[in-house]
Formats: sequence, structure tokens, C-alpha cells
Amino acid sequence: MNLTELIRAAIVEDLPHGDLTTESMGLTPKMGRARLLAKQDLILSGSPAFEEAILYLEPGAKLKWHFEEGHAVLNRQIICTVQGDLVQIVKAERVALNFMMRLSGIATLTGKFVQQVKGTRTAILDTRKTIPGYRDLEKKAVVHGGGKNHRRSLSEAILIKNNHITLARGIRPAVERIRVNTDQAIKVEVRTLEDVKECVKLRVQGILFDNMDNQTMSRALKLIPPEMKMEIEASGNMTLERVESVAKLGVANISIGALTHSAPAADLSLVFDGEGL
Repeated sequence: MNLTELIRAAIVEDLPHGDLTTESMGLTPKMGRARLLAKQDLILSGSPAFEEAILYLEPGAKLKWHFEEGHAVLNRQIICTVQGDLVQIVKAERVALNFMMRLSGIATLTGKFVQQVKGTRTAILDTRKTIPGYRDLEKKAVVHGGGKNHRRSLSEAILIKNNHITLARGIRPAVERIRVNTDQAIKVEVRTLEDVKECVKLRVQGILFDNMDNQTMSRALKLIPPEMKMEIEASGNMTLERVESVAKLGVANISIGALTHSAPAADLSLVFDGEGL
């Protein structure tokens, strides 16, 4: 589903039979200005969605952006000025804000994690734990916050997870079965030191430490010969308080599902200018 389809679906959801309140007021067009206001410090994401939602109901609207996506915005700063028929803009307001609040929330939380690992060589990655249909938008928001995208779909890369290991009855048979069918790089999710040893023997290209404590990860890293140049990722229970200590262990990536499944919405408001109405 592309952005236009998402916007259309959201508008239909919010106005299935029109806007009962606004339309019952019997207003004629009211040309004026509205300001998109930040009500907290944030990192901006979702400008195209906000703009398209406004234009969907008020095609004649003119939007002037004062910040670009990925830029830091301070509390009380004006992000965008909208000129047009305020009667139509008020109908689109909630849908437009919902997109931007969600996406700026993801970017803002991602930025906090990125700041925690600043000065290390570790990258902050997202996961596939996104709202269905919103994956492209949410992964862009992660990038706007300074993070990087993990695989976008199951079609992009091989990652043997715990349930795959269960289905194949072990890491070795899972890896061997895959190697019969493809020569693509293989990453394996591991939970124990024995799992790590098995992956080293199999010479897989990557390992994901899943829900390991720092002490276990430190021991696991010592089991991997540096000459293998294996890509190491850590995931599971990664909080703002913990990620710096994990990064300092020397992992290349930390993947965090919370970036998209638990980011609080950014606080934004669309304020109408009543002068001239």
C-alpha cells in the first residue's frame, strides 16, 4: 500500500459520511492560515504524509515547511505554515497529525538511542515490528532519527530464528538445508554459548545475540575468531539505559523493536489563526 492509498484509507476511516460537526455549521469557505506547532523537542518525520492528507481535502492549500525531515525541532517552534480553506483543513487535521505524530515519535525515540551509542562503532537498527501497511514510512522515520534499516521484508535476507531452528531440529540442519538451495549470506539467532560455537564451526556470515546478558555476550564474542569477520548483532531487552554498555562490547549492530512498536507519539498541534475570518 503506497502513501496515497494509506491517506485515502485514513480519510475514509475518519470521515465515512463526512464531518458531521463542521458540515452542520453550514460554513462557507474560510481562507486563512494554520500553524503546525511542536509541543515538545522532537526529530521531524512524516512531512509528505501530513502534506498529502491536507491536500487530499484542500487541494488549493499552500504549505511552507520551516524544517526538513530528520531535523531537530524545539518545543514551541513552528514546523509548517498552511494557507487555504480552513473549513476543509479542519476536516483533514486529525489524519494529518496522526501520521506526523506517529512518525516523528519514531524518529525522536531512534535519535535518543543513537545518541546513547555515539562515539562507538555500533549502529542502531530497526526490526520488522511495524504497523501493517506502514513499514516504509516507519523505516524512513528510523533513518530520520539517525538509525539504520534492518531487512525490510522476509524476502531480503536470510535470518535463521529460533522457530526455524525448531522446525529443522537444530542450527546445523537449518544451515545445511539453506545452503542446498542458495549461496546467500546466512545469519543465525543464538541464545547460548553452544549456539555460538556451532555457528563458528558452520562459518555462517552473521550472528544475532538474542536476549543475552552482557556477560554472556562478552564471552560469546571471544569465541568468534576475528579473521572470520562475522557480522555481530545484539537484540532483546535493549533500553536507553543499556545500549551504551552493549555497544562497548564491540557488536556491530543493535536492533530494537521498540523503535517502531513502542515509540510514544510526538506532541504536535495545528493552530488556526483567527484573524481575518
